[in-house]
Amino acid sequence: GRLHAAAMVSLVLAVVLALWFARAFALRAHDRAIRAEENFRHYLATGKPLDSRLRIGQIIALRFASDEEFIALAQRAVAEDLSSKQIKQAIQNWKADYYRV
Repeated sequence: GRLHAAAMVSLVLAVVLALWFARAFALRAHDRAIRAEENFRHYLATGKPLDSRLRIGQIIALRFASDEEFIALAQRAVAEDLSSKQIKQAIQNWKADYYRV
């Protein structure tokens, strides 16, 4: 009985961990894709890559900014160390992201 119960608990734990890791890895890969896309977007607009001081959360929030306000908002995010919530609140013209994992 105890061996069977221990095996069941171990199996459940293994499945939960596998599901959690699968989701975490997918989100991490998507975050890296967003970083690359927004870095390329900034490069096309300015000829320079994004400031290396921007954190991934800030870059993810910046993806919602329209092209007109993206550059200024990215500079402001670095200068004022804005949180992702503050960046999202500062956006005037939203650009939706329908492809989030």
